[in-house]
Amino acid sequence: MAEIKVDPQKCSGCGLCVDSCPFKCISLLDGIAAVREGCNFCGACVEVCPTEAIKIKREERAVDLSDFKGVLVFGEQVGGRISPVVYELLGKGRELADRLGQNLECVVLGKGMQGAAEDLVSYGVDRVHLYDHPILEAYRDDPYTQTLANLVKETKPCIFLLGATMIGRSLAPRLAVRLKTGLTADCTGLDIDEKGNLLQTRPAFGGNVMATILCEGHRPQMATVRYKVMKRAEKRQGWRGEVIERSLDETSILDRTKILASSHEPPGCSITEAEIIVSGGRGLGGPEGFKLIKELADALGGAVGASRCAVDDGWIAYRHQVGLSGKTVRPKLYIACGISGSVQHLAGMQTSDVIVAVNKDPNAPIFKVADYGIVGDLYEVIPKIIQAAKSAGR
Repeated sequence: MAEIKVDPQKCSGCGLCVDSCPFKCISLLDGIAAVREGCNFCGACVEVCPTEAIKIKREERAVDLSDFKGVLVFGEQVGGRISPVVYELLGKGRELADRLGQNLECVVLGKGMQGAAEDLVSYGVDRVHLYDHPILEAYRDDPYTQTLANLVKETKPCIFLLGATMIGRSLAPRLAVRLKTGLTADCTGLDIDEKGNLLQTRPAFGGNVMATILCEGHRPQMATVRYKVMKRAEKRQGWRGEVIERSLDETSILDRTKILASSHEPPGCSITEAEIIVSGGRGLGGPEGFKLIKELADALGGAVGASRCAVDDGWIAYRHQVGLSGKTVRPKLYIACGISGSVQHLAGMQTSDVIVAVNKDPNAPIFKVADYGIVGDLYEVIPKIIQAAKSAGR
């Protein structure tokens, strides 16, 4: 919490603070600065005040860092199936826990998840905390936030990792506020420094800068991690961990929403799991170009991807978008057709095993990351690739 005060004895009524406030929360009343409701304590007014009449007092919350031990991973599930990103979090979580000499734990919320929880143990997890209750079958903000916050307060993990999924992006900030700690979203790299702090790396400024963020004075250190950027954990034969079944007092859980109906993504549309992806960009010239992209994807047994430009122009649905503002993919083969190769797009696909680029511009940035580049008109090149793929499949 913070508090802002104006010393009327020092205020000269110059109005510099009024002009500096980005939220228009300051005005002059009888020649004295007055701060209205809506101030977010950014400190802009403090910096410009020539008489130092404005002060912000921030409440410092003392945290005994030695009370927090271990790495906790949120074992997200959808429809009773553990989300793929969880296995990547466990792989990185095990590495971080070993570096710290501490335990790796996981928490699973859902209904009928006993078998899944037991299976997670075999991925090098010391403890899996299982909340098995009908109210947790499908994700809803209130019960999930309250249940996880209670667990974190009890177990006090040093690090708490969640997937940067639709669920994780909704849940993580709510937990960070409730736990009064920091959160680094959409991380692409995690490490431990010499002091045992979590180094959280994520793209900033549209992907043009990679920022490494520390949360030195608060615990747990929370991060959401993008899918397909960490190495997936492998099962460990003979690993001994335990599943701790935890009870849930339904009467104490706030639940302000009800799920009336749900729909699932059509089969064949998930690009995050595809081993082959054929993506189209603005070079297609229009939405009809994606008919050719789909034909090639079908011939190769792959999925259709797209650049942000193509999605923004309404040529294809958002679920196909690859990049920082879309999905991160790591297929065995990625074919980029008519995609120039912006930094934002490259961040979502540059870890693919093999990258093939088709573009008529020989100076397109996509060729810098491509393993194979074809300079030419995609409407002449792609039909030949389709013909070759169909001939090979006969």
